[in-house]
Amino acid sequence: MLLTITTTHRPATDLGFLLFKHPERTRSVTLSAGRAHVFFPRATETECTAALQVEVDSVALVRGDRAQLTQYVNDRPYAAGSLLAVALRTAFGTAMKGRCDQRPELAETPLPLRIRVPSLTARGGADLTRRLFEPLGWQVTAIPVPLDPEFPEWGESRYVDLTLDGTLRLADALRHLYVLLPALDGGKHYWIGQDEADKLLRVGEGWLAAHPERELITHRYLVHRRPIVDYALERLAEASDLPDALAEPEITEAPDQPVPLAVQRQGSVLAVLRAAGARRVLDLGCGGGALLKVLMGEPSFTEIVGLDVSARALDVAERKLRLDRLPEHSRSRISLRQSALTYADPSLTGYDAAVLMEVIEHIDQERLPAMEHAVFGVARPGTVVVTTPNSEYNVRFEALPAGHFRHSDHRFEWTRAQFREWADGVATRRDYAVRYLPVGTDDPEVGSPTQLAVFTAKEVA
Repeated sequence: MLLTITTTHRPATDLGFLLFKHPERTRSVTLSAGRAHVFFPRATETECTAALQVEVDSVALVRGDRAQLTQYVNDRPYAAGSLLAVALRTAFGTAMKGRCDQRPELAETPLPLRIRVPSLTARGGADLTRRLFEPLGWQVTAIPVPLDPEFPEWGESRYVDLTLDGTLRLADALRHLYVLLPALDGGKHYWIGQDEADKLLRVGEGWLAAHPERELITHRYLVHRRPIVDYALERLAEASDLPDALAEPEITEAPDQPVPLAVQRQGSVLAVLRAAGARRVLDLGCGGGALLKVLMGEPSFTEIVGLDVSARALDVAERKLRLDRLPEHSRSRISLRQSALTYADPSLTGYDAAVLMEVIEHIDQERLPAMEHAVFGVARPGTVVVTTPNSEYNVRFEALPAGHFRHSDHRFEWTRAQFREWADGVATRRDYAVRYLPVGTDDPEVGSPTQLAVFTAKEVA
């Protein structure tokens, strides 16, 4: 099977730089069921093509199993599907992650790309192929392959000759292919477990949750294994509820504040954690790591866990914290994990404190009970710190139109009374005590710009 990637970006040979492959050399990698070869049939200043050819050993696919003849005689060595997706990840894994350490701006640059897969298994035909790729910005040419050109009356086969044209980041293009090639095939050549669902969520981050065919893609990628499909769809629903953790707020600072409001929030949270005597701390919805950096500067915190639904945000946090350069003692204090706040994770139990700083307003209100259960019911730290905007203070922002939220991704902004009603309810239902603190200058008419609640589990109150 064959896949080619062509660009007319100037200089076009930057494609080899992004793929970590020299255009003048041939590179081969070993797969579990064959070999993949990378070569460049064309490499000029104006046009460059990288080719990935996969040689499949049909016997190796079923070695150790009690195979039937159809397991040896099939189309897998010739038609693109999950085998080609695995070859993409193996041969171009660094490019798929969007890494280009020497020229990071190149990895973030959308390039004019043409991708061709001459023989693609497409159960659903050209129409389904277009439905899967076109919402992602691709112009799709999917030509059905006849069963036999000499006998057109026999009809079309399940294969298409696919060409994709678009201007995208190379990493995004590779991720689209990695997920959608197996989804079009509808089968996998290896066992599907929950780790495969987690892989789908990582590679599909930023596009799959919003895809109009996300359920069909998920079902087919995970070969209809119901518990695993349900798990993945629930996580995708949570991801679609939450904003891009790196998006800039529309309103970032309150007027007449002697210290930036973000710094005041961090200082207030830090003071609460110190007063609680916390040692092991969860930063839930950590985003790009602003609070994590503050927590790392406090020696009394012996274990810090940053958790976010966005893998991209966690990558930013890792770079911001320079985790790869920290001494071993400091590095051992912190870990980053990808998960949604509405996902109940028993491994988060036993921590002294959890922080949700400017997080809850990014969750649809109907999903707040799930977050409450996950944080206050399952994880149940001794102290929980929650901050959120005070909507009454919005009138003090001259640049904020009436009726607008401070951030384009906020799902709600509460008054002081609304926040207390929610927090009092959580405390009652989950057996916590709760108290409230202002963050920022406390205006006598509209209160402080940020409101903060400290929940204390009653058994340690």
